Amino acid sequence: MILRTAETVDAQRELAAIVGSENCIVDPAELRVYECDGLTGTRVRPLVVVLPATTEEVAGVVKIARRYGLPIVPRGAGTGLSGGALPVENGIVIGLSRMHRILEIDFENLRMRLQPGVINLDVTKAIAAHGYYYAPDPSSQSVCSIGGNIAENSGGAHCLKYGFTTNHVYSATVVTSDGDVVEIGSPCSDAVGYDLMAALVGSEGLVGIVTEAVVRILRTPEKTCTLFATFPSTDEAGNCVSGIVAAGIVPAAIEMMDKLAIEAIVKSTGVDWPLDVGAALLVDVDGVEAEAEHTAAQAVEIARASGALEVRTPRDERERQLMWKGRKSAFAAMGRISPNYYVQDGVIPRSEISLVLREIADLCAREGFRVANVFHAGDGNLHPLVLYDGRIPGQAHHAEEVAAEILRICLRHGGSITGEHGVGADKAAYMGEAFSEADLESMNFVRCAFDPHAIFNPGKVFPTPRLCGDRAGAYVPHATEISEQAGRG
Repeated sequence: MILRTAETVDAQRELAAIVGSENCIVDPAELRVYECDGLTGTRVRPLVVVLPATTEEVAGVVKIARRYGLPIVPRGAGTGLSGGALPVENGIVIGLSRMHRILEIDFENLRMRLQPGVINLDVTKAIAAHGYYYAPDPSSQSVCSIGGNIAENSGGAHCLKYGFTTNHVYSATVVTSDGDVVEIGSPCSDAVGYDLMAALVGSEGLVGIVTEAVVRILRTPEKTCTLFATFPSTDEAGNCVSGIVAAGIVPAAIEMMDKLAIEAIVKSTGVDWPLDVGAALLVDVDGVEAEAEHTAAQAVEIARASGALEVRTPRDERERQLMWKGRKSAFAAMGRISPNYYVQDGVIPRSEISLVLREIADLCAREGFRVANVFHAGDGNLHPLVLYDGRIPGQAHHAEEVAAEILRICLRHGGSITGEHGVGADKAAYMGEAFSEADLESMNFVRCAFDPHAIFNPGKVFPTPRLCGDRAGAYVPHATEISEQAGRG
């Protein structure tokens, strides 16, 4: 729907009346800030950006959008890497950054109630002095928000042992596409009824807007042992990962970095890591002191048996934090070795790490690209970074094509097209290669149960536009399937 000029002015005026004129952005220069998220290659300027401060204001904005037939894109901190917060032309962006209050801390029941704009790391900062923390830790945790984490089901380095966001959110206050306010989930561990939180977490903004959430907090482990091991190549490092897990060890984190990634990290952060190695692992083992130390010693033995060139442990907490700063700064560090890069986010079985990394390296060499790998090796969540120079005509598009082929490699090895970055606008085209049409229609029916008007984040996740209700259509078997069914009858 394209609004006439008078309707546009009316809509903007009504939105400003809800959130205040200073929180209703219509100036073209100011709208440029919201044209994309962390995936900067595609940009769309929205009609208006509103910045509500309460659940009631979000509901009011949604009702106005419904009345004018305007699509809505919810936006957290804008750090997503799949275009999930990419605006829709002639649409509204609802930015949740003003909703950044921690509403309640309940140590007795190990939970916290907060608004979606709270920064991930600030959750831990608020409770660390009391001996607690929030487990999901995306590399962008110092800037990404809880609402965005819920939308994308974000993980992080320590999701191997502690799970993704979905394992740490009990319930949520949600604004529906009708502008109604509903409560989904329960702080009880065994709630009655359907598990609607399972549909909400990771839904990428398609089913509702979270305005409050109750999250799980944990006691800080008594002891954390960290080890840094270097290897001749990613083959030995990959074998070490498989060996650690096969031994029954469940580390809090196992991160892998290849030679190019190490080079970028050293140049950016100054960590004292060797440059003449093929790969490195950064491993955390935690728990009660005796358990952590015993398990860490086992992991060191497996690393040496797997061909480690060196295994070192940090001298103190400061050095340990510097090691992790190096890992979590990896994406930003790529600017030290390449003008641009295209980040991918595929998943493979742990046992396939060595083989898949070789295939990715061969692919990039054939296509004339360098690739840096830095990723969550423990759960097989790859982050290959295809390095390119955007000043060279056509190279950005070529890098995107190579990144797409990396996803196909992951699929061929029994993996997935995303582990934590989401599908968004970036990977929608590959959903048809991962799922059948019947699968996609079933997913759309779930989406439509929450948003029958399909106004929340349209054009994301699904490879082709899908409507709801009578317009949505249903799965129609191919002629061969009909013939086979008739023959069986």
